[in-house]
Amino acid sequence: MHWRYIFFDLDGTLTDPMLGITRSVQYALRHFGIEVTDLCTLCPFIGPPLKDSFREFYGMDDARAEEAIALTREYFAPKGIFENELYAGITELLEELHDGGARIAMATSKPSPFARQIAEHFAIDRYFDLIEGSTLDGSRTTKSEVLRLAVEGLGVQDPARAVMVGDRRFDIEGAASVGIESIGVLYGYGSREELEAAGAGHIVADVGELSRLLTGR
Repeated sequence: MHWRYIFFDLDGTLTDPMLGITRSVQYALRHFGIEVTDLCTLCPFIGPPLKDSFREFYGMDDARAEEAIALTREYFAPKGIFENELYAGITELLEELHDGGARIAMATSKPSPFARQIAEHFAIDRYFDLIEGSTLDGSRTTKSEVLRLAVEGLGVQDPARAVMVGDRRFDIEGAASVGIESIGVLYGYGSREELEAAGAGHIVADVGELSRLLTGR
C-alpha cells in the first residue's frame, strides 16, 4: 500500500446524500419565496460550503446566506441527515484499508457533529482514526482548513504517503494546499473536467477502481 494516510471526503465520495441535502436546501429557499421543484437543480450544493453556494447561486449577502444555512439545518438535522446512502463497496474498502494498516481520516465541509452522526449511522465510524469537518459557528468552513487540521490530527510525518479522496475541486485544491496527493472520483458530483482543471493526481470511475488504486491490488 503506497499511501499510509488516507483522507476521505464524505458527500459524493463515501455516501450519496442527494435527497437529504437538496430537500434541506429546498426547504430553506422556500422561506425566501423561492420554490424549486426539480431537486436535481440543487445538486451543485453538494460538496461546497453552503454559504458559498447560497451566495453564488442565489445572490444572497452574508446575512441572508447565514439565515439560509440555519434553515437548511432545521430540516437536515432531524430528517435530511438520514436521507442518504453509502456507495456500494465503500464499507468493504474502508475495512480492507483499516485492516491493512492505513490510518484513515474523514475531511468534510459538513459540520463535524453531522459527519460523526452519519458515520455512526452507517457503522463506518470504527474505521476512522479521525473525523474532521466544518464548525457550526462558521469559524472553519473551507476544505483547506478542515484538511490542514486533519493532517495535523493524524500526525502525518511524510506528506508523500498521504492522499485525499474526493469528488469536487475543493477536495483536490485542499489537498494541494497542504502538500499531499489527490484522487478524484467520478461517481460523485464533480465532472472529469472539474477534477482535471483542479489538478487531480488520479481520477477513478468507480469504487472498484478506487479500491485497486488505494490497495495496489
